Amino acid sequence: LSLLLLGWALGFIWFATFLPRLLAEPVRTEGVIALTGGGGRIPHAIRVLERGAAKRLLVSGVDREVRPREFAVEYKVPQKLMTCCITLGYDAVDTRSNALEAARWIKQNKLTSIRVVTTDWHMRRAIFDLADEAPKGTTIVQDSVVSRPSFRILFLEYNKLVARLLAW
Repeated sequence: LSLLLLGWALGFIWFATFLPRLLAEPVRTEGVIALTGGGGRIPHAIRVLERGAAKRLLVSGVDREVRPREFAVEYKVPQKLMTCCITLGYDAVDTRSNALEAARWIKQNKLTSIRVVTTDWHMRRAIFDLADEAPKGTTIVQDSVVSRPSFRILFLEYNKLVARLLAW
């Protein structure tokens, strides 16, 4: 029991100390996926699209009340970009369903490389779930939005990750 507790504690220290960071540019992928739920995720993903570092964007986990026009106004997205390149995903309600929604989008658009944009503390679990669901051979690039998470957020997310890994 002591060894398990020690392993868990050391894992938490590693998890909290070495959070994923922003992607060093320039990196190009066919698509970018922004997971809703944290500040800065959607604006960062839109900048990736506007810079031409990806051709398409899926915003996964959008509230069903949000219409494309409202989204475009909120994030100052030109209509041309909204129409050609941005998909609002309404099916996801958590990280697991984000992965399912993203995998469907990847398959539908026949993408072979994607960039995932989410908060640094959320990236490991998001990538774990997406890698499990994405078509085999899909290149998945991590692009974390840097945050200043509280101890509580880190503690909860670490335990969610551990539970997810154990369930796998």
